Amino acid sequence: MSDIVLIAGSPARPARSTAALIELARYLNAFGGSTARIEVSDLPSDALLGAQADHPILREAIEAVNAARAVVVATPVYKAAYSGALKTFLDLLPPETLTGKLVTPLATGGTLAHLLVLEHALKPVLGALGARRFTGGVYLVDSEIPRHQDESGAVRYHFDGDVERRLRRVATEILEGLESLPGTDGAIYPALKYGEQALMLRTSVRGSIWPEPGARFR
Repeated sequence: MSDIVLIAGSPARPARSTAALIELARYLNAFGGSTARIEVSDLPSDALLGAQADHPILREAIEAVNAARAVVVATPVYKAAYSGALKTFLDLLPPETLTGKLVTPLATGGTLAHLLVLEHALKPVLGALGARRFTGGVYLVDSEIPRHQDESGAVRYHFDGDVERRLRRVATEILEGLESLPGTDGAIYPALKYGEQALMLRTSVRGSIWPEPGARFR
C-alpha cells in the first residue's frame, strides 16, 4: 500500500483537477513519496451509485484509503460545491477513516469566488470522516491551467511557474507533515533537506499530458 493516496473526484476525463493531482503526485514522488491515485470516474458506476462497498474494486479502493498515512482529495467546483461523484465515493468510507491522517484538499473552479469551497464545503465533509490534520490545501482557477490538444490529439494542460510553485509548496508540506506524524521515527524523506530547488531539478519537464502514466489505482 502507498503512504499517500490521491483521490481524483472529477466525474469527467480529462479534468483540470485530476491534472493538478497528477502534477502534485509527480512532485511527491520526486521527493521519495509513495503515491497511488484513485480516479472516481474509473470506479464501477453501478456499484458506486448502489453503495456496494463490498464490490471488489470499491473494497480495494477503500482499503487503500484506510492504509494511507496521507490523503489528497481533488475536485472540480460545481455551483459552489464539490462534485457529486466525489461525495458518492466519500459516503462509502467508514466513519473516522481519516482520523490520524494528514489530509490535503485541492480544488479547481471557474473563478476565484469559489475559493471558500475548500474551507466551507470540502473540509467539513472530510472532517466528518475524522480529518483533523490538514495542510493548507490548493485552489486553482481554471484559467491558470490552460488546455490544448497536441498534434497527436492528446489533451495537454500547462502549469505556469506560479502554479508549479504552489504545488511544490504543498508537496513539501505534505511530506514534512508525514515526518511529524506520531509514530514516525526520524526523517523518512531525506531529499527534503535539499529544498524546492532540488525538487525543481528533479522534475524539470513541465506540464502534464493526459493520459499520463504513473501509480494509478484503476
